[in-house]
Amino acid sequence: MTKTDNRATRAISRATARLAEWRQRHVGEKKFVTVLALVVGVLSGFSALILKQLIEWLSMMIEAQVTEPTANVIYLISPAVGVLLSLLFVRYVVKDDISHGVTKVLYAISQHQSRLKPHNMYSSVVASAATIGFGGSVGAEAPIVYTGAALGSNLGSAFRLSPRLLMILVGCGAAAGIAGIFKAPIAGLLFAIEVLMVDLTAFSVMPLLVASVSSATVAYIFTGYNFQFAFDASEPFVVELIPYVIGLGIFCGLVSLYFNYGISSIERLYDRIPRAWTRYAIGAITLGVLIFLLPPLYGEGYGTINALLDGDYAEVMGGSLFFGLNGNVWAVLLFIAATMLLKVFATSATNGAGGVGGTFAPSLYVGCLAGFLFAFALNHAGFVADPLSVKNFALMGMAGVMAGVMHAPLMAIFLTAEMTGGYQLFLPLLVVAAISYGTVSLFSRYGIYTRRLANEGYLIDYQKDHAVLTLLRMDHVIERDFAKVTAEMTLKQMVDVIASSSRNLFPVVDTDGRLLGIVRLDDIRNIMFRPDLYQKMRVGGFMTMPAATVRITDGMEEVMRVFDDTSAWNLPVVDDEGRYIGFVSKSKIFNSYRTVLKQYTD
Repeated sequence: MTKTDNRATRAISRATARLAEWRQRHVGEKKFVTVLALVVGVLSGFSALILKQLIEWLSMMIEAQVTEPTANVIYLISPAVGVLLSLLFVRYVVKDDISHGVTKVLYAISQHQSRLKPHNMYSSVVASAATIGFGGSVGAEAPIVYTGAALGSNLGSAFRLSPRLLMILVGCGAAAGIAGIFKAPIAGLLFAIEVLMVDLTAFSVMPLLVASVSSATVAYIFTGYNFQFAFDASEPFVVELIPYVIGLGIFCGLVSLYFNYGISSIERLYDRIPRAWTRYAIGAITLGVLIFLLPPLYGEGYGTINALLDGDYAEVMGGSLFFGLNGNVWAVLLFIAATMLLKVFATSATNGAGGVGGTFAPSLYVGCLAGFLFAFALNHAGFVADPLSVKNFALMGMAGVMAGVMHAPLMAIFLTAEMTGGYQLFLPLLVVAAISYGTVSLFSRYGIYTRRLANEGYLIDYQKDHAVLTLLRMDHVIERDFAKVTAEMTLKQMVDVIASSSRNLFPVVDTDGRLLGIVRLDDIRNIMFRPDLYQKMRVGGFMTMPAATVRITDGMEEVMRVFDDTSAWNLPVVDDEGRYIGFVSKSKIFNSYRTVLKQYTD
């Protein structure tokens, strides 16, 4: 950075500081956050527009090169090229991990006081545009959520807002991202509540609503008042179909379970590959082979969704090895089922190879296929007197699988209705989403975005005690001013250490710093004033073992469980090799707990 750049940065910082001070004196907190929510909403709306335009432009550029002899080769290679461009951009320009955007936002809320890095305001847009525009089998929604959340976080940080207000602005950006990309403001609001678990209070509801509506308005102004997916409910829903709708809900719940565990398991396999270029080679080859066998796996899959919502499965099968077999029931069933199941592998291969994209669109895609497959199979199995509408069931399947995958039934219902205009099917959408969510909840407590954080103890939920404990950081409550002693030290040396210490607890360590035990002042009070024992007794003879130890990597909820189990007031903290780091005390945790609770609930 040049001296000119440094001066410009300092000038901007001073101007922002003066504006923040003026705001604190003249503008109320609630009004100011609402104004910032409007700004975040508009910026997120434009970001969504830019991302969609970039994807469309790159897709058209690829299609322009396609001719009859070269089609298979281009569609086989172009996704690998897009992933390579994303990998190079992330590895050598961004130099940071920007995958799993929604999970990263949740982690920032729980562990980084809702602060996201400045590059997150643009890096996900660039990388995901290359990945998806060239045919990567992922969605653009998670990257735009990451972008919107980063806009809210950095704008709030510039005005020195508290972590509590930053959390609201992060939720505003995420909600605006969904609202802008799908033209679905209600779904955006519900995404922030159900997935990011932003509290819906009298204070937060207006900023969230303003951000969602303003972002959707930007999308409507520049792209017209049309729906994301074309859908015409030509066959009305009747209550006699409710048993089949319940069956679809159960089926969607099971498909959601497969989707979640499939994505997680395959991505863990890619994570175990140490070299990035090896991961890229394996993922690119896997993705290319899958797209060659099943062309609908190319790209986001929105064309496939539109075709199935129109009841035209023949168009979906075109260009594949199944071309010309659309009159064969078994061929159709095999093709749709294989595409539905292998979408998980295509999405994981795209992200595992180094691409940037989300699982939002893939869950809609799999849900549409699941709904179509369910109705098509029943129609040709002779289980129904009157044929089920494959279009209607494809639409309901989208809501069902999304509700199960994300554990967000309300968002799934309103998103499906808002982006298709399928309000005529609102009742069956409710039933399918509720049944699917209930089914998957029997097997898994967490959705695809929250499972990883929950396993690591970093997930904030609606239980206030657990949420506040999640916000506490172990390294913020560790006390390190305890004098260390060794097992070989004499009682005289121990007394000298006690004389210069303000603590009544002393960790005993070996030469490598590993914790061997502890010495409590109360335990040696009866011998420390006996000079005749000073040279005879050594620390190793009177040290004791602590009631338990905790690791630096443990979550605060686990630490409190150990306190409850042992009734201890202080516990030593060690690293993974058992080396002593410090002590954590109940009093320190309680004080920090009250501070964090006040920050986030005032």
